[in-house]
Amino acid sequence: MTLLATRRPLLGLVAACCSSLLGGSAVVATRYAVAGLDPVALAALRYGLGAIVLGALVLLLRRARRLERRDWLAVFLLGALFFAAFPALFSASLAYTSAARGALALSTLPFLTLLCAAALGRERLTALKLAGVLLALGGVSLALISGRDMAAPDGAWRGDLLMVATALLGAVFNALARPYMAKYGALGFTAWGMLFGALLLNAIAWGEPSRQAAAALPPLAWAAIVYLGIIGAALIFYLWSLGLEHASPTQVAITVALNPVSAMTLGALLLNEPVSGALPLGLAAILLGIACANWPAPAPARP
Repeated sequence: MTLLATRRPLLGLVAACCSSLLGGSAVVATRYAVAGLDPVALAALRYGLGAIVLGALVLLLRRARRLERRDWLAVFLLGALFFAAFPALFSASLAYTSAARGALALSTLPFLTLLCAAALGRERLTALKLAGVLLALGGVSLALISGRDMAAPDGAWRGDLLMVATALLGAVFNALARPYMAKYGALGFTAWGMLFGALLLNAIAWGEPSRQAAAALPPLAWAAIVYLGIIGAALIFYLWSLGLEHASPTQVAITVALNPVSAMTLGALLLNEPVSGALPLGLAAILLGIACANWPAPAPARP
């Protein structure tokens, strides 16, 4: 029992790290091929395809569990929060601020998650966790500020605030979703939540301009959308939910610091984008922060 309890947080950490690293590839895929599509329409396609993939897996693996009536509203609201409002607000923020400033604002997610989880009694706020979160935030700042243009475009403060609001939505989701993941499993909960979010997005996304833009997309863009649906939605968010099922909200959220580092590295390799010479140092600070936030708490002394 003790060994199982020890392995579960490690499984959660590994799943969350893989989710965040793959998230960098989703950023690159989006920039690479689908710039001509409205962001909300892109999110509708991405999460709609992801919901289909996850639903098929649930049926194939026979792991479906009927959603209890008393949980419908909570799971619907969590799905709407994370799979509709979160990507919509994320896209809206980038209409005002730069990608680098947006990534830096989003890296407040672990700190906000720690505060939300502590306020709701889901985990204890400790000095070591706080130090880990601040280290990871410092690592992201070092990598981004040294390697990207952080100059503020006109009205950038609006985008920065919207991105912090996006991070707050993610923090609330991280703090509230874990009991439902324990009840329905990471796969089942993510499939239900993504289905609800995708239905909302598709209900608002498909005006005439979006339909025309989708019809004009080249085959490479559709290939990128398929990648975003299968990897960037179904796999990434299943892994994120698996992390939340087995580790604390802060232990999972802190791994989001790996996302911009992954995006920068892949952008340099695939798109010839500039990369910071301080990236290795920033990555080292992020890894140290993740280690601090996931360091096992000392066992209470026996009386």
